Amino acid sequence: MSRLRTLTDPDLLPALHPEFAHRRPALGLAPDQPPPRILLLYGSLRQRSFSRLAVEEAARLLQFFGAETRIFDPSDLPLPDQVAGDDHPAVRELRELSQWSEGQVWCSPERHGQITGVMKAQIDHLPLSIGSVRPTQGRTLAVMQVSGGSQSFNAVNTLRLLGRWMRMFTIPNQSSVAKAWQEFDESGRMKPSAYYDRIVDVMEELVRFTVLLRPHAAQLVDRYSERRESNQPVATTAIGETLARM
Repeated sequence: MSRLRTLTDPDLLPALHPEFAHRRPALGLAPDQPPPRILLLYGSLRQRSFSRLAVEEAARLLQFFGAETRIFDPSDLPLPDQVAGDDHPAVRELRELSQWSEGQVWCSPERHGQITGVMKAQIDHLPLSIGSVRPTQGRTLAVMQVSGGSQSFNAVNTLRLLGRWMRMFTIPNQSSVAKAWQEFDESGRMKPSAYYDRIVDVMEELVRFTVLLRPHAAQLVDRYSERRESNQPVATTAIGETLARM
């Protein structure tokens, strides 16, 4: 059973004015091939989930910009510590997707002034390390939120805090969609608006930062404390050997 959501009409972007959009926004910053790998997470299980709809719009835009995307469906994800040893197929798939990714998009509804439990559970299932593997460290991150009322930034502020805790590079731009129930049509597509344009900006920036950091990802997360813990002197690391030759 795959927990990847199928994106309907991936090439249909009715709210986008393509004459103003770069198809390869990271061109010239660093090699932008192979396509940047982006994992998208959303924070509501409602049948008409606006955080999911916003993530789907983001995924279409990322594909337009040349990225490869995967959207995780958290419908059967257990609560943290509910299953002994986190031995659950949904948890394993989420962690594998995080390891696959080079960048991520997190989008949560704002509920009672904060992110939802569904959103937090997904992040809590991503440990800082699994043996020698770190499923979030060094990835880029874009944060988004949807609100039922007026515009707020409580959820994105919390997601930024969590991204920093997970040792991710959270990009400067962000999206907060107010009165989200007004911003999507009956088919679940986002209407043209300043809110949609901001999501375009955020995804364009995410692709740029992901490509820009890609050649330096290993060096940016190479830490003294981890080398000391693993008893790995600088001279024995690939980065240390490279720097010694410079």
